[in-house]
Amino acid sequence: MTVVDKPLLLGAETEYPDQYSPQLLQPIARSEGRQALGLEGEPKFFGFDLWTGYELSWLDMRGKPVVAVVEISMPCHTENLVESKSLKLYLNSLNQERYHSPQDVATLLEKDISACVNGPVQVGIHPADTFRHRGIGSFPGTCLDELPIEVDSYSPDATLLALTGQREVVTESLYSHLLKTNCPVTGQPDWASILIRYTGWPIEHEGLLRYLISFRNHQDFHEQCVERIFTEINELCAPDQLEVYARYTRRGGLDINPYRSSIKSDAPRIRLSRQ
Repeated sequence: MTVVDKPLLLGAETEYPDQYSPQLLQPIARSEGRQALGLEGEPKFFGFDLWTGYELSWLDMRGKPVVAVVEISMPCHTENLVESKSLKLYLNSLNQERYHSPQDVATLLEKDISACVNGPVQVGIHPADTFRHRGIGSFPGTCLDELPIEVDSYSPDATLLALTGQREVVTESLYSHLLKTNCPVTGQPDWASILIRYTGWPIEHEGLLRYLISFRNHQDFHEQCVERIFTEINELCAPDQLEVYARYTRRGGLDINPYRSSIKSDAPRIRLSRQ
């Protein structure tokens, strides 16, 4: 799924760089994952991928280390997504480099990551003491996790989705902490909380929870899992509006939080308890 000739760094033994190395960044074409969903051309949804990096560091001009938290946001219509381990190694390549200010670092990251994904990227750098004021938040709405359901499907099964049969339009925010997907390269588990917000005929809650749990053995990248969930709910339940927002737990100092929506809107920039 890579658009570069060399193999992905993910799952391979690598040496950590000791100098600035933008060439480490590896793009992965979004188009291939979307073709598997029958999506051709420009996607009919909006959204972004929000990355949080908790291990950003560099040196100031006197050689003293600076540490910060970085947020990297890229629209879902960029040509590529960035491979996670390559981003981790790239960020670590700044550890011994000197910069005048956090803004200089942010400008550099925007330039390099934009070139990798072939699209616009926004970078925000936050001092550790500033970022902590955000605290821990939670998704709005109703948690599905206490529903007394039986589960026997652990591979994605869209037939589990259903409407209640009530012919009245509702607006609901439903969420679950039970989403687990797996890295397609290493097989490592990826854990997430996921929010489904929609306006339309009522979706059966038990079926929706079974559907989300059915991704438990599925292997794919975070972004593509969220796009599959968005696409299948949209096709089978046909809501008037739909938003899908997953916040994954961190690995290697990075968490990935894909958001997809049928309308141009934003997602809450919250940090959940497992992040």
